[in-house]
Amino acid sequence: MQVHWVSLPSVLHYLIISCTFAESTDTCHDEGASPESSCPVSRKSLRPKKYVLYDVNAGEGFNLRRDVYMRVARLVHQLNEGSKTAEWVLVLPPWGPLYHWRTKDFGFQAKIPWKEFFDVESLAAYVPVIEFEDYLKDVGPSIDKVYYLQHHPSTFTSSTWEEKYEEDSCQEETNYIKEDPEGFSGWFWGYHNTLAKQFTCLSVQGTGSTLKPLLLKHLNDTAIMLDRAEVILHDVFGDAVYWEIRRSMRFSKDLRDLADAFRRDVLDSEDERDGTVLEPDWRKTRRGTAVGGPFLAVHLRRQDYLSSRPKDVPDLRWAAEQIQALLDRLKLTKVFVATDGTADEFQTLKSYIPGAVRYETSLETKKKLKDGGLAIIDQWIAAHARYFVGTYESTFSFRIQEEREILGFDAETTFNRLCGDGQKTCVQPTKWRITYE
Repeated sequence: MQVHWVSLPSVLHYLIISCTFAESTDTCHDEGASPESSCPVSRKSLRPKKYVLYDVNAGEGFNLRRDVYMRVARLVHQLNEGSKTAEWVLVLPPWGPLYHWRTKDFGFQAKIPWKEFFDVESLAAYVPVIEFEDYLKDVGPSIDKVYYLQHHPSTFTSSTWEEKYEEDSCQEETNYIKEDPEGFSGWFWGYHNTLAKQFTCLSVQGTGSTLKPLLLKHLNDTAIMLDRAEVILHDVFGDAVYWEIRRSMRFSKDLRDLADAFRRDVLDSEDERDGTVLEPDWRKTRRGTAVGGPFLAVHLRRQDYLSSRPKDVPDLRWAAEQIQALLDRLKLTKVFVATDGTADEFQTLKSYIPGAVRYETSLETKKKLKDGGLAIIDQWIAAHARYFVGTYESTFSFRIQEEREILGFDAETTFNRLCGDGQKTCVQPTKWRITYE
């Protein structure tokens, strides 16, 4: 068994090195180029293509998966910087089914392409990407090797930090089955005719870039998959590159248009007046001075949070008292509520706060948007509020805070949370500010 080490004298040295970022010389990344016109989903190149696929633990939600995309996108970007013989393309894993996407009227929510939720051309302005179904057309239902990532045994026992990886025995049962002589079958997002030629578990301690040498060694392979990609860490959380990738993750225009129409018609909110006009090319954006629409936005998490974090989630009456106090202080009358609560719970809240509204549309439209699209609309509307209040340690709230940072809101209007039952004050969220350099 061979262990591969990345020798670093100290964690501090590791962090300093991780901040270094070499700019790509690819003209697709020139700041003057529009992502819509100059950066096709899979950029034209004379170099042969290699593909990186990835997946995430089945129990993880929509917003954590978006975070894992950022880690893998940075790795693929680095692969292209380190390879003169091939162009590395990131294969976008189809969405669904997810634990929180359980609306019965919408049917089985799976095999959903990224273009339903995100502007894929905008993603491609940072790194070459391709939808999985397009990968199947271009390459076929075959993957050369799957690495099933798992935490290195020393991660939680050693007092020193060293980046390393090694092929290892599997720590848990996986869903990959040897189908002699064809290869290994697996979940593969429900595309059951897909097979992997090789499979192994890989113990990892490190960031996405830790695996760069491993992938570059696959000279004769076309497609490598990293399953359980949430195991790898961000190279540097919150640095300029982190925010480049995050800014590239624009929601699809169709979803933004629906959310903007609701803002205009129900909340008297529009971009010119609110100071939230979106620059067509995310690479040209700099910190703005957003004011937001004349409404308060609240993310009120319910469902599993009621049992998993009972001390940090207020009951509806206490939530309403906090909301009303904010409305009075801000001299606002309307509050947009993004919540996973039931219709009855929202009506109870509305009985306390008559100015409470949530996104509503026809059942036909909801079926088309699915739970993921509706969640994005909620996030986009909340991101444009004069003032936002979220839920403790919720990734849904965190994504709204990121959108508001990108739009240019003052931090005091963004990094706020509802307090638990009976709490007059509580620890507020860490202010993760956007940076461009």
